[in-house]
Amino acid sequence: MKKLLDSGVPADKMLYINFEDERLHLNGDEMDMILEAYRELHPELDLSECYFFFDEIQEVDGWEHFVDRLSSSISKHVFVTGSNSKLLSREIATALRGRTLTFEVYPLSFYEFVTITQPNLDPYNSADRARLVRQFGKFLEQGGFPAIAQQPDEDLRQMELQGYFDVMLLRDLVERYNVSSVAILKFFCKRIIAASAGEFSVNKIYNELKSSGYKVSKNTLYNYQDNVEAIYLGRFVSKYDESLVKSENSIKKPYVIDHGFGAALNYKLSRDMGRMLETVVALELMKQGKQIFYYQDSGAECDFVTVDRGQVTEAIQVTYNMSDDQTRKRELKGLVQCCKRLGLTKATILTYDNEENLEVDDIQIQIMPVWRYSFDFEKERQAQRTRDAHFYEDGVRQDGTGGLPPSES
Repeated sequence: MKKLLDSGVPADKMLYINFEDERLHLNGDEMDMILEAYRELHPELDLSECYFFFDEIQEVDGWEHFVDRLSSSISKHVFVTGSNSKLLSREIATALRGRTLTFEVYPLSFYEFVTITQPNLDPYNSADRARLVRQFGKFLEQGGFPAIAQQPDEDLRQMELQGYFDVMLLRDLVERYNVSSVAILKFFCKRIIAASAGEFSVNKIYNELKSSGYKVSKNTLYNYQDNVEAIYLGRFVSKYDESLVKSENSIKKPYVIDHGFGAALNYKLSRDMGRMLETVVALELMKQGKQIFYYQDSGAECDFVTVDRGQVTEAIQVTYNMSDDQTRKRELKGLVQCCKRLGLTKATILTYDNEENLEVDDIQIQIMPVWRYSFDFEKERQAQRTRDAHFYEDGVRQDGTGGLPPSES
């Protein structure tokens, strides 16, 4: 809405309603009253040129028919949000017969974290560098939930994060999927969190539960894994393989949806700075919209490879510190072998605060802090938006040749 205002769209042409407002008691059949009231307030407006924003739409039973009709016959500018507990993104797509674009909202990236906690810091200014390193330390500890980032009391932060877990467990999982074995589900969720950026095996958890006297099938545990991902408690990353079948059937690496959330719920994870940093990077890549895998072959490992339209575009290794010789050799070996195998000539190692450029076996390797990587990506994204804006004016290419802007071609 702010972007529309900034681009000159009058506020009168935007309608925003939050359906969590306790004064609203509408069902789907009554939602036409919204349009009637809007027309009475602004009879001069052409509704096809108006923008409709419906927050927490899942609170209205039968909302789908109204929104479907609104978007198909009145205005194409309809935005809806829905909470995980009652409305998953795939359910929105189903309800609106696929005529949707879905945007996933993750916890804050480090760049976003800085913009609300200590804005206007410049990563290329030596005076700001120390402040950014301190901010990244806070980010690593607190995570990216906006309310947590702005909560100064550590005890309250821990309580709020525990509350988030309870909501996800009881409302998003137990109620949604009618889970009867709450103790088993809770154990399973905590094991996923504890395994963030590490090894995770459904078979191992199954055997642990079986030896403890719990009766549960492997299929149930695999369903729990799907459900955990559906409600955004965690994300699972597959091993890279040219064969899609082999990749899908590979052992998955889990990443809790927010590193601060994971640290608050698992003490060992909070002390393992290497896995914490890898979790931050995994989430950063997801927030950038990148498709990611891990690489493992012939004893060599690389934490992440990114894939775009079936082609590997990046190889990224993550380590907290590069000063130890043994660590340095191991990380470089896995990264270089990955690059050679996948035909890459450049690669990146992300650390807490090391910076260096080097060449190993004709592979150009840039070592940089995660906080700078986050800022550099945002800088490039904003530059690309500027290039696209210059590329088009009122939907027409400036060179008159037609076609897509650079970022879409």
